[in-house]
Parts: sequence; structure tokens; C-alpha cells
Amino acid sequence: MIIDLPDTTVSKVARQLVSTREEGGAVALGRVLTLVITSHRGLEESAIEAANDASREHPMRVIVLVTDPHGEARLDAQIRVGGDAGASEVVVLQAYGDAAGNESTLLTGLLLPDAPVVAWWPDEPPPRPGASALGRIAQRRITDTATAPYSSERLTQLESSYTPGDTDLAWTRLTRWREQLAAVLDQPPYEPVTAVQVRGASTSPSTALLAAWLGLALDLPVDWRYEDPDVWDHGIRSVRLTRASGDIVLERQSDAMALLTQPGQPDHDLHLPRRTLRECLAEELRRLDPDPLYGRVISEGWARLSEPRGAA
Repeated sequence: MIIDLPDTTVSKVARQLVSTREEGGAVALGRVLTLVITSHRGLEESAIEAANDASREHPMRVIVLVTDPHGEARLDAQIRVGGDAGASEVVVLQAYGDAAGNESTLLTGLLLPDAPVVAWWPDEPPPRPGASALGRIAQRRITDTATAPYSSERLTQLESSYTPGDTDLAWTRLTRWREQLAAVLDQPPYEPVTAVQVRGASTSPSTALLAAWLGLALDLPVDWRYEDPDVWDHGIRSVRLTRASGDIVLERQSDAMALLTQPGQPDHDLHLPRRTLRECLAEELRRLDPDPLYGRVISEGWARLSEPRGAA
């Protein structure tokens, strides 16, 4: 069910939420958090779709805030419940003119009481998410440096503005790569790694974050390179770990498969699909406390990483 509320106020939206819940017999007791999505006009639907899918694992209230500083002050709202909102209640706020100037005022009356707040900027975050009006009321703040146009300056900005509770979906996309590499190194022979190589697309911040994580975890300089975009134009391509007995290589073969080669063992085809936006968001919503490893990687790991070879 979709309810449109043109030219409205936050208090009217809140009353309509209560009325809709009572009339439909739905309850909010199972909602575990409030997810606030700040996006630009025309880009919000993909974020709402991902949040609806993730809400089946994390029932929540989703508030989508789209602001436009131009025009007369006005607030239009839309409430989505039932099949149009997954396991969530979705409130879409479109604020214009002076009404768009204060995010906290627009949100405060709609947050679930005594529930954590997670902020998500799916496209363009503020320069310092933790210091923004929305960031100050959120326990977790999610950004995504993979949105175009990507440049290494975006990771440098995350490093300089990092506040505990921040995370980035470029880091979340690395989970399966980190799991596979950690599992390999947890098997005999237990030899130290003496060299590390990482290859990936110049449009992939995950490539840089993987190199930063490996350098930090193994206490080694990392040789990392951007591949020719005509050869490889999306995501991480390969990791090579050198030990005395030979090289361990994990290389993506397709969007779903990777090849693992190790000395003295047969090659293994591994299921390593590219992660969807819904999967990454659901993973980040599983923890509402700060991620200290990400904090170390984006600060210590990124700071010690050299410039990539093959960078533009």
C-alpha cells in the first residue's frame, strides 16, 4: 500500500504512520532500527529496493530523504507499507526550499523510539559524515566510494574524516575475498608471506582497500596495480601471496567464479560471486557497533600504502 501526502508536515506524516498501522493491524514492535537514506532525486529507488530486500533480515523503518534547496518551502511525503515495503515501513520525504535546510528537524519526529539509527548515503556523502546533522544522530554511517566518479581522493577523504561507526560498502564487498585469503593462510605449510601483489580496476576502491588490509595484516609493503581498462574494468582481478614454497594466487575468472592455485595442490574453482547492494547493506546492518578493523584499514592501512602502479 502506498499513501501520498503532498504539501504536508512531519507531524502529519507521523500521525498517518500511526493511523495506517492501527487500521492495517501492523505493529512496529519488531522493528529493530531506523535506516535513514539520503539521496538525490531519481537515484533513491535503487536504494529503497536494496533496503526492502535487506529488511526481510532486519525489520526496520526506512526514511528516505531527498532534498532540493530550490523553490518554495514544501514537504511532500509518501508512506509505503505491506508488499511495497518488504518487512519495513518506508517513508519518502521530498523537501524543497527552506524546508530542506534542516535534516534533523525533518527526521526527529519519525525515528523509532529507543532504536538505533543507521545513516546511509548511497551516492554522495557529506565531506565529514560523522559531523553532519544526520551523522551525529546515527550509530552507524554507511557510504559507498564505488559510485562514479571514483578517485583515490575519495578514500583519502574517508581516512581524514573517519569517526568510529563509519563504514563504506567498498570495504563490505571484500568480505568473501578476505575470508578466502585468511582460510588459505590458516592451512599448512605455515610459512611467512614475503611479498604481496594485488591487481584490479582503476574504478575499484575495493582494490585499494584489499591492498591496505593485506599490508596491515601481513606487515608488508604491497605491490598493487590498476589493470588496463581494456583488459579489466570492474572490481578486483587477482591477489598473489609469495612464500618460500611458492605463490598462492586467487584470480577472478568471471563474475561468479575465481581460480585458486597453490604449490603442490590441484587448482580449485571457487564460487566467488560479485556481491549485490542488498547483500552488502544487510551485512552492515548486522552490526550496530563500530567496526574497528575497518577503522584501522582506512587509517593505518591506507596511510602506509604506496601509490599504485599503472595509476592514471
